[in-house]
Amino acid sequence: MPLHRRVPKFGFTNIFKKEYQIVNLADLNRCDAGEVTGETLQKAGLVKNTKIPIKILGKGEVEKAFTIKAAAFSKSAVAKIEAAGGKTEVS
Repeated sequence: MPLHRRVPKFGFTNIFKKEYQIVNLADLNRCDAGEVTGETLQKAGLVKNTKIPIKILGKGEVEKAFTIKAAAFSKSAVAKIEAAGGKTEVS
C-alpha cells in the first residue's frame, strides 16, 4: 500500500475563511478620543498591516468616545462603544 494511503489524514482547511486582525476594546484606550481607523491603530501598534481586515471585540471597557471604522464588530463591542457615546462604522 502506498505511503500516502497509510498516513492518517486530519483536519480541513476552508479556503473561503475570512481572516481578521483582532483588537479588543481595552486596547483602544491607547488611542486618542475621536476617529479611529486602521492607520491610527497601526500607529498605536495594535495592528501590523492595514490591508488585512480588522475586527473589534468587546473584551474590556471603553473610557472615551470613539468613532471607529473597521471591517467587523462583535455585538458586545458595539453595545459598549455606543454606551460610552461613540459610533461604529463598517468599512
